Amino acid sequence: MRVVPCGPALTRILREDIEAEELKSGDLLFQGENGGTLAGSVIRRAWTTARRHMLTLEEVASPLGKRVYDLRHTCLTNWLNDGVPSGQVADWAGNSDLKRRIEDGGDLPEALETG
Repeated sequence: MRVVPCGPALTRILREDIEAEELKSGDLLFQGENGGTLAGSVIRRAWTTARRHMLTLEEVASPLGKRVYDLRHTCLTNWLNDGVPSGQVADWAGNSDLKRRIEDGGDLPEALETG
């Protein structure tokens, strides 16, 4: 888990949903069918449906937010363009966690010396 910035309006909506659902720390706000993690395919279908309902036909045909991941990329780019230090953006994006996992994975074993 990591802390990331969230605008006041979205924060308010999320807090209202958390309170209404009586969620506790560690509970999932968006759950899969059996209470587990929501499947990526479900998220993609919901996103595609939302785009069709909210955008014009021309916008739907464009690459505008075609994939959910595009939102992440746009957000990170906006943070960088707004002057947020790249290290902070990497931390918020979880990239520093990935780097740490790679580093914690260890190095290649020492090469055997042949004589």
